[in-house]
Amino acid sequence: MANPKIAVIISSTRDARFADKPAEWFMAKVGNHPELDFDLVDLRDQDLPFFNEKASNLWAPSEDPRAVAWQEKLSGYDGFVFVVAEYNHSITGALKNALDQAYKEWNRKPLAAVAYGGVGGARAVEHLRLIGIELQMVPLRNAVHIGGSDFIKVSPMGENAPMSEIEDHLEGSLDGLLEELVWWTKATKAARD
Repeated sequence: MANPKIAVIISSTRDARFADKPAEWFMAKVGNHPELDFDLVDLRDQDLPFFNEKASNLWAPSEDPRAVAWQEKLSGYDGFVFVVAEYNHSITGALKNALDQAYKEWNRKPLAAVAYGGVGGARAVEHLRLIGIELQMVPLRNAVHIGGSDFIKVSPMGENAPMSEIEDHLEGSLDGLLEELVWWTKATKAARD
């Protein structure tokens, strides 16, 4: 039986984004996970217009083929890990738009986060969790937060050190996130099936 599939969604699309570094670190850590398979999904690579449908696809089918393609992509996943940049105490506009472009495809699936920023992206993750509740997702308690001196250590705006220099600070959070993600992915997948 195939492992459940998890999309790791990079939520920042800026040219100067930091997201690639933690995303690559996370993917290296989960590359040989025995119970889940992970795919990297970069919002830069998705041709998403600003949401302009008659309603959420819960109520009316989307008409823009780009939105439909996004929904079809999401439907193949059993859970999501968002690499979350904190912009002005919230998530990026690109991520909010990507979330709005689908509805049914997010339902009854776990939502996890690897976040970064001054306070580890905590405020953005809290906003993401609230949006996830409205999308009928299962926001996980555990998240990986890269903040404060750790963020300055690995950020290009600071020392630009490799992630390996701070990973000992992140391992406990990563283990908690993955343990919870496995449990909720299996539980929600079994219920959906």
